[in-house]
Amino acid sequence: SLLDVTDNIKGGRIVPPKDVTRHDGDDAYLVVAADKGTATFSDHANAVSAQYGFWLDDAFASGGSAGYDHKAIAITARGGWEAVKRHFRELGKDIQTEDTTCVGVGDMSGDVFGNAMLLSRHLRLLAAFDHRHIFVDPSPDPATSFRERARMFALPRSSWADYDAKLISRGGGVFDRKAKTIAVSPELRALFGLERETATPAEVMRAILKADVELLWFGGIGTFVKATHESHADAGDRTSDALRVDATELRAKVIGEGANLALTQRARIQLGLAGGRLNTDAIDNSGGVDCSDHEVNIKILLRDVEKSAGMSRPQRNELLKQMTEEVSALVLRDNYLQTQAISVTHRLSAHLVDRVGRFMRTLEATGKLHRRIEALPDDETLAERRGIGFARSELCVLLAYAKIDLYDALLASDLPDDPAMTEDLRRYFPAVLAQRFPEAVSRHRLRREIIATCLTNLIVNRVGITYVHEVAEKTGAAAADVARGFVAVRDAFGMSELWAAIEALDGRVPAEEQAKMLAEAGRLHERATVWFLREERRPLDVAAVGKAYRAEVEEACRILPQIVTGAARTDLEQRATALRGQGVPEALALRAASLALQSAALDVVRLARQAKQPVGQVAHAYFAVGERFGFDWLRQAAAALPAESAWDKQAVTAVVDDLYAHQGGLTRSVLAAAPPSAAPADALTGWIQGRRPQVARADQLLSELQSAGAPSLAMLAVANRALKSLAS
Repeated sequence: SLLDVTDNIKGGRIVPPKDVTRHDGDDAYLVVAADKGTATFSDHANAVSAQYGFWLDDAFASGGSAGYDHKAIAITARGGWEAVKRHFRELGKDIQTEDTTCVGVGDMSGDVFGNAMLLSRHLRLLAAFDHRHIFVDPSPDPATSFRERARMFALPRSSWADYDAKLISRGGGVFDRKAKTIAVSPELRALFGLERETATPAEVMRAILKADVELLWFGGIGTFVKATHESHADAGDRTSDALRVDATELRAKVIGEGANLALTQRARIQLGLAGGRLNTDAIDNSGGVDCSDHEVNIKILLRDVEKSAGMSRPQRNELLKQMTEEVSALVLRDNYLQTQAISVTHRLSAHLVDRVGRFMRTLEATGKLHRRIEALPDDETLAERRGIGFARSELCVLLAYAKIDLYDALLASDLPDDPAMTEDLRRYFPAVLAQRFPEAVSRHRLRREIIATCLTNLIVNRVGITYVHEVAEKTGAAAADVARGFVAVRDAFGMSELWAAIEALDGRVPAEEQAKMLAEAGRLHERATVWFLREERRPLDVAAVGKAYRAEVEEACRILPQIVTGAARTDLEQRATALRGQGVPEALALRAASLALQSAALDVVRLARQAKQPVGQVAHAYFAVGERFGFDWLRQAAAALPAESAWDKQAVTAVVDDLYAHQGGLTRSVLAAAPPSAAPADALTGWIQGRRPQVARADQLLSELQSAGAPSLAMLAVANRALKSLAS
């Protein structure tokens, strides 16, 4: 029925369905997804697709016999496990090597629950329930219970009743949910805090949900947790009313939501604001959808190869099989980066309340967001959240909206048609496809959509929810131009290598230090993007700009730690020492410590080109000017100002931007007034001697500001004007 009213593609042309009146535009993209109860239907759906001659052929329904079986490759559970591992890593624990207590919803025959319970040999599964049974093992041996879970997972259509009772620790057992009462052993009473010697199955299941454990993993159907101010009707799942608990009753340190709708969104928010660690179901179980997307797009690509290069269907199927682990790795990489983005933003969210509020209001003004529907804070609540921030689950929703908004803008632009984006397109696919069939990759029918998706994910995951919105405000640039600026900075500053180096420290340094380095890298990225959009002609030639600046920026960043002086050098050395003390390698510690200074590299490169002098010599002059006239101190003072509203933040940012501009202007003036062979210190001394009255006034003002201790924004504005006058 769906195909009867769907456009098709034949001979490269859109063919509308017969006898159908269309009220929308051309749209031949339709895929169907298997779900619980229909997991074996993909081949049937693809047979119908073939019968109709639908252009997607067996890419119409993913996960069939010639595709990626989600349960077999455990992709949804593995994706959710990336989120769980991150939560624990940020708590200072490695659940792959340290024993971890766990309870859950589901059974070992289920895809998401069964697979998840086999992802660590150190899980101590104390209890679980599904629609048939309640399983309790008060004191499990991790190795023994892991082997038994693996046996049950391999047993077709197993239930908790198949668990070998001899392996269950004292006081535990498997209980029928239909029983009127359950005898509660002393071990169960101690484990769950039950007071009576008998309890109903519902009481035991509620006690499992409220257990004091490290991990609560949801892999079964049902909405089991609501907010305290919600009714059971608000949860929208009558079958679980007798089991449902309030968010405030949960005691698990980490929640993994492998199943959909295990908690209401308001319950997630309430729990998150109280210190619970959880995302949303859309984040935790996105691996399956992501895997299907990859399968569909790979099959579209290989359909082209079948027609153009004569690949047979058996050859294609074998290639699909060979790429299974690489496809899984690509999907898990998305899970890793998305949860990392949420963690970095959450860490900063207390300082981002007003900025995120402005972003939400912008989306509301264009009809793209309804805060009440999404349980996002209104303006009154935002005022109360200053200094508190957001729940992770709120940031998950905002992350999605930021991506939707940016994707739409990029797809409507000509950026996906830029040849410079081809490499990002290739990175979406397994390497063997990009290597063997580069032409087919380049002409992929969904080329534009894939590029827009990849670039959207890259930008929002790396530099945050409000990045595009705020850079656009500062520069007046369209979203596509901001995206071009992002790519130019990534390439010019070698950001991909920096991100990889920081992420390689997982489990070796505190997650807090990694988050700080990533956040500082994000600030550099934003400042440098603004610089490119202001200084280079738009639209940016992404490939040319990144390549043109790379070598000189790299040189400037390399010598920067050696030439800064005064307070800037002290701060750099202290930060580098602290990072080394946390286990960060020497070279990375030095680079990360200097990130706050590296946006100056672009000014240095531009000045070197204008003066036709070596980058090193100009860098010395630039930082000598900065030290002599207190630019570093002024910027630090500006950054330390309380920015209680988005307007305060913009005012501070404007002053900082001006100070960079004035430092560049003064350096240009110093270089122009001195012989090319003059040493930077001599050039600055000579320049000052010719302008003693103006310099004296600036020195006096700077001295007054420094004696004030913590200058106000008004005082900095006066200093800004004085330095502007001196620079001109």
